[in-house]
Amino acid sequence: MHASSTTNKKKMAVTIISKSSKSFVIMLFPLLVLLSYTPNMVLVRSDNTTITQTEKDLFEFALNFAYLECEFFLNGALGYGLDVVAPKLVEGGPPPIGAKRANLGPLVKDLMSQIGYQYTGQLRAKKRIVKGFPRPLLNISSELFAQLMDNAFERPLVPPFDPYVNEINFLLASYVIPYIGVTGLTNANILLETPTAKALLAGILGMESGQDGVIRTLLYEHRARLVDPYKESVEEFTNRISELRNKLGREGLKDEGLVVPKELGAEGKVSGNILSGNNDSLQYGRTAPELLRIVYLTGNESRPGGFFPKGADGVLAKSFLASYIYFNNYN
Repeated sequence: MHASSTTNKKKMAVTIISKSSKSFVIMLFPLLVLLSYTPNMVLVRSDNTTITQTEKDLFEFALNFAYLECEFFLNGALGYGLDVVAPKLVEGGPPPIGAKRANLGPLVKDLMSQIGYQYTGQLRAKKRIVKGFPRPLLNISSELFAQLMDNAFERPLVPPFDPYVNEINFLLASYVIPYIGVTGLTNANILLETPTAKALLAGILGMESGQDGVIRTLLYEHRARLVDPYKESVEEFTNRISELRNKLGREGLKDEGLVVPKELGAEGKVSGNILSGNNDSLQYGRTAPELLRIVYLTGNESRPGGFFPKGADGVLAKSFLASYIYFNNYN
């Protein structure tokens, strides 16, 4: 009797799983990947360097943002990107959509070209640790940024926002990108174990935090300036962009504009917010799903779009993309 009961229970379980197999597979694959991102000592060899499998996957994931940052800043400042500056790093990946030179003055052009070259070095450093993948398809077009700004203001801007038309617009578009990577690196820090990975992340995080600080400082100087022809201030643009990233990330307040209510400023004493941080002035962190929700501009880590029309690459990013492909193929 006991054996018969056990057999019936097993059959019932199989039936339940079979009926819900579609949603089960969609939910399980990313979950298994995320569960694997706990401290482990499964070591892998990469370019004669020993790191954990978790570290390998995290740095591979970070390559997506390095490619995006390189192409945006190099093209905006110089009119060309990795295909000219470091073609070996491209590995035959498709050229970015809508890349072009921005109309910049000498100082901002100099600073943005420095940042572009710095991101190139960081990309190379990451690829010494992990083999990675070719440059993914990127969208850094005027149309994409216009869509982003429309979403931020919850209305169409007329004329459509163009990041390349002048210095202030390019700096506002620049405000969108580096901080996303900074929050991701901050969160990844707790998952690293080996000296090699910790040293690389510390070096990259220091540089990216500085780059984000430079951009915020340049904008802060013009915070009260109205962005022509929208009659909205630079300050308001940054607040709207930060609010949009919070909304897309779906995990509460992790992003702040250049000016905040005094109670949210450093020690509750100032409203100026040259660097974004929590109540203790510590950097916010974001998980991989949060980052993808933001750069895809969909609020869904499994639904590609935005800066990555075909999705980001690498094991971690593809784990979420796989559920999207499964759902569309079998729904």
